[in-house]
Amino acid sequence: MLQGLRRSSPHAEEHVVVGLEKEADELVNQLIGGDLRCRVISLVGMGGIGKTTLAKKVYNHRQVVECFPDCRAWAYVSPDCRPRDVYMQIIKQLVCTSTKDQQVLEMVEKLQEHELGDFLHEHLKEKRYLIVLDDVWSCRDWNCLAKVSSNDPDCLGNVFPDGGNCSRLLLTTRDKDVALHADARSTPLEMQLLSKQKSWNLFCGKAFLDHVDADRYPPDLVQLGREMVDKCNGLPLAIVVLGGLLSRDMSHTEWRKVHDNINAYLAKEGSQTGVMTVLNLSYIDLPSYLKPCFLHLSLFPEDYVISTRKLFLLWIAEGFVLSAEQADQQSMKVTAEVYLNELINRNLIQVVRMSVNARVVECRVHDLMRELAIRKAKEQNFFRTHDIEDPLSSSTSNSSLFSSKCRRQSIYSDMERYASVEHNTPYLRSLLFFNLGHEICRFSQLDFIGKCFKVLRVLDLEGVKVESLPSIVGTLIHLRYLGLRHTGLKLLPLSIGNLRSLQTLDVNNLKQVPNVIWKIQNMRYLYMEGQKYDIPLKIDTLENLQVLSGITFKQWIQNNSSKLTCLGKLKLEGRYELVEGVEFWKSIAKLRVLKSLYLKASEESSFPSLAMDSCLYLSKLDIKGHMQKLSESFQFPPNLSQLTLDSCRLDCDPMPILEKLPKLLTLRLRAESYLGTEMHVSANGFPQLKVLQLFELSKVIKLNIENGAIPWLMQLHCQFSTRISGVDKLSNLVEVKIVIDSMIPSFSPFARFLSTYRSRKYHLYWDHS
Repeated sequence: MLQGLRRSSPHAEEHVVVGLEKEADELVNQLIGGDLRCRVISLVGMGGIGKTTLAKKVYNHRQVVECFPDCRAWAYVSPDCRPRDVYMQIIKQLVCTSTKDQQVLEMVEKLQEHELGDFLHEHLKEKRYLIVLDDVWSCRDWNCLAKVSSNDPDCLGNVFPDGGNCSRLLLTTRDKDVALHADARSTPLEMQLLSKQKSWNLFCGKAFLDHVDADRYPPDLVQLGREMVDKCNGLPLAIVVLGGLLSRDMSHTEWRKVHDNINAYLAKEGSQTGVMTVLNLSYIDLPSYLKPCFLHLSLFPEDYVISTRKLFLLWIAEGFVLSAEQADQQSMKVTAEVYLNELINRNLIQVVRMSVNARVVECRVHDLMRELAIRKAKEQNFFRTHDIEDPLSSSTSNSSLFSSKCRRQSIYSDMERYASVEHNTPYLRSLLFFNLGHEICRFSQLDFIGKCFKVLRVLDLEGVKVESLPSIVGTLIHLRYLGLRHTGLKLLPLSIGNLRSLQTLDVNNLKQVPNVIWKIQNMRYLYMEGQKYDIPLKIDTLENLQVLSGITFKQWIQNNSSKLTCLGKLKLEGRYELVEGVEFWKSIAKLRVLKSLYLKASEESSFPSLAMDSCLYLSKLDIKGHMQKLSESFQFPPNLSQLTLDSCRLDCDPMPILEKLPKLLTLRLRAESYLGTEMHVSANGFPQLKVLQLFELSKVIKLNIENGAIPWLMQLHCQFSTRISGVDKLSNLVEVKIVIDSMIPSFSPFARFLSTYRSRKYHLYWDHS
């Protein structure tokens, strides 16, 4: 049934196609123009986003038909790829115009799979062809279909020949990796979800059976319709299914019934409403190591923006990432990031925010994908949620609330109501709280966690307003992850030192950190920013520590840093003048795997000129706070590739020094890091720099870039008030971001400003701060 639902035909073109005009034009241009070599053009996107619809539109486009008049074919691949079936689909469309061809077809049907591939190759060899392969699921499937036997990126295999005549293959796939594997020299077209207006237009075309103004329809139906369309979050398949369902009965009663149970209607199986069936194919195709990671996303509330840093640590604590016996501990966060990127490339997770070095910082899950994850998680007893909209009552039985076999719980209601229930989940491993408002949780309310959940591995109380943490938490000896960020806690109990299995402690704004952390020798990720009191803190026994964030300069210098052999990321804050500079940098130089260092001076403190050249392994450096003088270029770490200066209040132009850093790729100057009015980059300055960000430098009005400077710059971010000369000589620039402090200036100077940039082929966009 699944294959029947997805099987596509190029002749069954959608009559209602909304919001794809720009993509269609771009795709047509790629198919009929450009490279004479045979190229693979790919459409990438989540299930139901309209890849096949767009491919059909383009396949039947007049210019495409004229360009490939005699040799076009469409083949549906399916999750269980069978090359023989695909070859036969193509051959039947190319060889069936006469009685003689029918005889050839009968002969061909008797051939073996490899012989069919050879036959197709011979048939296409002298022709200019367009072949559409709809729904290719994996790199392995592409290799099987194309019979790829070479690592040459220009080799498309032994089935589809390259006659140098502008032949094309058009792929649709949910996995970006498939597109890049099929043709590394082509840029995939990544389809986006529809905007609210385009979603509404598509819905009207299906529900009201025309595109006329919806104002002519009853306001009550329009209101219900808009609310239901919003729930589809721009997914065309869901909108089409919803519109078709509602078009059968235009009564308020029917629309209200669907409105109040929209997820259930969209999840129905069958040819008419197979939204969840289509999305389910993406889950079925996941490798075993990604399935628990996907199911874990069901724990987060609807439309919740997820911090990837937190997500990685949760996955590690849950045991979803390779264990210590299977992988080096240092690589576990890297592996978790690989998992995330795989889910993103498969279009199961949406990117919300990227870092300056193109790493995902925040992500979210589409509502319907989350619904799929919830269904699958419940089937496998993976987790249960409690929502404030489904209130607990004293009459609710334990068995109906949470199964005793349940291993994970996600709580969306208030703590008091959850704490009042009798808990019968002794094997609970993970407990996460969300959206709990601002109520203060009494000391006694947290006792039940230590009493009821003895084998708990993950406890996340982030955002819960807690007066204090009971000492019974120290009995949770299996705990690996303890999230206490933004709880308002000021003190931790001394019993926290008993948590010998703890890998991650995430807390902020404590009055002081108890000097028992040294006992937790399995600790890997320690976040404790914002300590009020600078008291001694022993941490040099934590030989497995990989991330240490929030220790003060004074606390740091009192420890033997040479014992922290795994420390790769370090953030120090407080009063720098309380430590002796030479000794401090010697302690940093002993960290042989340290890659990232963040120095934050308190407001009453400042940095002298820093001698960092002994830090041979450091590649990322952030400095926030007043600097008396910028270090000379030879005093910086020799392998520095990313530098951020924030609130440094430098009087002299930093560019003459910074431009000499030979390996610098990213430079960010922020928030009054420089107080002058002009900056100058000389010829040959910044030989490898790719990203330059100049934000909140309110006094800088001019940046002069000499010819030959910053030859590899790709991204330039600056403020509208900063005039830049020499930008036209930056031949590799692909993105310019201009921050506008207030309203757009009057037309005439604004137009002159734009003319500097719009003559070039890079992306220009505006940020109204």
